[in-house]
Amino acid sequence: MGVVPERRTGPDRVALLPGTDKDKEQARAESWRSPYRSMPDAERSALWRRRLHEAEAGLTRYLVSLGDQPQLAEWFALQGEIFADLPDGDAPSAQWQRLFFRGQALMERFLVRHYGEQVLAAWAASNAEVHRTVEPDHGRGAADPIHRIARQAELYGSDYEFDDAAPPGPRQAALTITHCAIWDYREQARRSGVTITLASPCTYCTHALSANVRAKGFRPAHRLLSGPTGHGCHWEARAEEEADETTGAS
Repeated sequence: MGVVPERRTGPDRVALLPGTDKDKEQARAESWRSPYRSMPDAERSALWRRRLHEAEAGLTRYLVSLGDQPQLAEWFALQGEIFADLPDGDAPSAQWQRLFFRGQALMERFLVRHYGEQVLAAWAASNAEVHRTVEPDHGRGAADPIHRIARQAELYGSDYEFDDAAPPGPRQAALTITHCAIWDYREQARRSGVTITLASPCTYCTHALSANVRAKGFRPAHRLLSGPTGHGCHWEARAEEEADETTGAS
């Protein structure tokens, strides 16, 4: 697909030195609310590769479970198309990003053409089983899957922040994406003549993120947002006991 989304940037900021204690406190708050702004390029590349592996291995796993031989043969051919110009390990993250976008689009089109949109949730669940194994556990509990969502948002150049009064914790964690740059990318691709299979990226993304949170042992919750800043979403991950208590209180 080859179209890289433009990074949305705010107005230029001028740092005034020396900073006041209030300035330092605000900087510390911003550092945990959007902690991945300075993610190194090598780390970005690694995450694009991991996401592609989760999607491709998850789809292979799902198709094998169907025992659908004609579609499997086509899928093997499609794998060759996905990896036709595989970058080397030291390639810039933009190259791995393009490979992921193309692969995701090809896999979505393949699944919807053969089985319909209703199987996207099953694909997401299969991917999550791969995610369970390949995504490291960092010992932060509910914060781990929310940090993964934040890192993915950063890959796209989305606007996001952890929006609790304190950093995400082991029992519950939350994140708000105030502007989802996946929509920007899709519109750029559409204007370039790329065929977009799904009417909304949320059709698959909400299944995928929810399945990943569940795969790590937490209960997901989300709501879609739309407003002056564009499309966005709010995500929560809770320990089962916390989720049960919240449900009982309501």
